[in-house]
Amino acid sequence: MDYKNTKDRMDKTISVLREELSIIRAGRANPRLLDKVTVEYYGSPTPINQVANISIPEARQIVIQPWDPKVLPDIERAIHGANLGLNPNNDGKQIRLTFPPLTEERRVELTKEVKKIGENAKIAIRQIRRDAIDQHKKMKKASEITEDDLKVAETDIQKITDGYIEDIDKIMNDKIDEIMEV
Repeated sequence: MDYKNTKDRMDKTISVLREELSIIRAGRANPRLLDKVTVEYYGSPTPINQVANISIPEARQIVIQPWDPKVLPDIERAIHGANLGLNPNNDGKQIRLTFPPLTEERRVELTKEVKKIGENAKIAIRQIRRDAIDQHKKMKKASEITEDDLKVAETDIQKITDGYIEDIDKIMNDKIDEIMEV
């Protein structure tokens, strides 16, 4: 039997999980943190990476150097408005974002957030499994497949699900390790 649709939906869930976890600040500079921040540029909201060069000169610092220096105040305003917990330092040519070291309390908070995001991903995977099994049950009811085919499908879908759940656990544990390392 073909489980391509089920696998595609589960892959999408994993990619959403990775995207959500990449935004969580782990004490070191990560340019992905700015992905959702937009700047008002000539009247339209534009992602920062489309109006400036973003670099990481050291582990705890991001430097944003706009191609048009007139945009600096707008970028600074957008960073403040995004509530990233960072203070932009504008020197007239570029903006520096310095990441303070994470406190133990903040690390524990971030770990809980990672676990919550991971649990939501597991719930999504289980929902996809339920949908796939229901689809096969409907096929059985319509006499498109036999009882044995249904049992094989349920077993296969469960194996696929278990693999994705293991992937989610590994991704979560990697992110927690990244957060907890000093």
